[in-house]
Amino acid sequence: MGCTAPTGARPATATRPASANGPSPAGCAVRVNDTPRKLLPCIKTGDLWGYMKAFQAIADQNPGPDGHASRNAGEPGYKASADYVANLMRQAGYDVTIQTYKFFYFAYAALPTFREVSPTSYDYTVATEWNPGQSTGTGKADLQPAGGIVIPPTPSPSSSSGCTTGDFSGFVPGRVALIQRGGCNFGVKVVHAEAAGASGVIIFNEGNPGRMGVLAGNLAGASGNRIVPTIPVVFTSFAIGDDLLNQYNQAVQDRAALPVMNLAIKAVVNPNADDYNVIADSRGGDPNHVVVVDAHLDAIYGAGMLDNASGSATILDIAQMMRKVDPRNKLRFIWFGGEELGLLGSTYYVHNLSPGDLSKIGYDLDADVTATPNYVVGVLDPAGAGLFTRTVSTQFPPQVYQPSTAARDQGIQYFTSIGLNHELFSPVGTDAFNFNMAGIPASGVLTGQDCCKNHGNVDLFGGSLGNFEGNVPSFDGGCVDNPFRWCDNLSNNDPKVLTFMSRGFANMVVQMAFNTTVLASSGKSVRKPALPTRTYAGQRALAR
Repeated sequence: MGCTAPTGARPATATRPASANGPSPAGCAVRVNDTPRKLLPCIKTGDLWGYMKAFQAIADQNPGPDGHASRNAGEPGYKASADYVANLMRQAGYDVTIQTYKFFYFAYAALPTFREVSPTSYDYTVATEWNPGQSTGTGKADLQPAGGIVIPPTPSPSSSSGCTTGDFSGFVPGRVALIQRGGCNFGVKVVHAEAAGASGVIIFNEGNPGRMGVLAGNLAGASGNRIVPTIPVVFTSFAIGDDLLNQYNQAVQDRAALPVMNLAIKAVVNPNADDYNVIADSRGGDPNHVVVVDAHLDAIYGAGMLDNASGSATILDIAQMMRKVDPRNKLRFIWFGGEELGLLGSTYYVHNLSPGDLSKIGYDLDADVTATPNYVVGVLDPAGAGLFTRTVSTQFPPQVYQPSTAARDQGIQYFTSIGLNHELFSPVGTDAFNFNMAGIPASGVLTGQDCCKNHGNVDLFGGSLGNFEGNVPSFDGGCVDNPFRWCDNLSNNDPKVLTFMSRGFANMVVQMAFNTTVLASSGKSVRKPALPTRTYAGQRALAR
């Protein structure tokens, strides 16, 4: 469980709930929505859902290399999303710039395949029984194990299969190498296999406690740098690897034909692709005291409607409804790219600000997933628990914690005022993390994007045990951040959740726009943040 605030009586300072009907759209468009009482009733389901439909249409009109609807970074659907947001913000009177940066682009151009051809014929199911490494190529050949495999596994990791060239002594060029996890980076094993002439590589989990299931691995060399092999690389479970090894050993014993494997990974690779941050500044507000309001605009593995068209729509609607506001602190709305690939956009943005410009940013508010059907009401707190790990992080600079509670508590007060519990979550894995690491206080909201809603979540928020996205009871990981499912579409979002989460976030934005206490400390010492903790693969994947 994460850190959960107590429930009970409504705080005296709580924001009053927005009217069910509120002012007309025309009234919202022409008035100055500079208080929660004015702004929140103008955050309407119809407007939010309209933006969501537009993002879905963009994805549908711009399929990725695999032919599926896509708003992934580096693809036409992402650029169209950025242009759509930029145009709306210019029309609303904001000063808009598009910041371009380079990144490593990799995308599957077809469904990867992993198949045993003989002595049995079996197609392994991608994402369930195996995961492709970021590699390209095809290989159809006899299987041969590398040296160093430890079967049965020892109680703790001890295998270093494939970690030295000696593990490929006697390897027959052209065969598919079977390698056990352990001892060195996965990329090191693959480099040695390539040097030995392997036409493909199968890396299976080691088999120790906690190292049994299907792997999702990053291909990094000895120095930790990315490699993209030109032979297909497969990651799979201990059970499948053990079965293939037994088949090989039996064939050798019987002097029979060896198992024949067929691997195929077709991909597009561009080491120098363009990506974009959309930055829109309010015309008014003190430029020495800036509140950044952000969401990541990119998707991964498809349309990305929950993660994160929903958060993008949240801040877009708030910006539109605040177009006539003259805030005390300058508002800077940013739609970041490359979040799914390792917080690339926010890292580039923060690292490329001068020390003076960085010191002018007094606060960050992040909206990352705001419409989950089987939701939690998550509020970001630097000392909150991780959404996936459920462990508390204390990685933030000490000066950011207390001011971060200002907007955090504003969000809590609103959700309490409409009868909703909340849970505190760490910003690790969100763009807010980069601001915290730079010494900038931050908060935000999220509703749970994949994996598993636990019993504690159900007690607090209702709904069902299992998948946050509503495919319950299930612990299949859902549509978000999982490749080859292509189901994070409009139907993967709840408009009612999107509305109350967007209003809760709007309550934070409008109050911080006029804050004179926390923001008065802008100009404090800031620092360049460490590199983000998420992996470049956009998954919680392993390097070794």
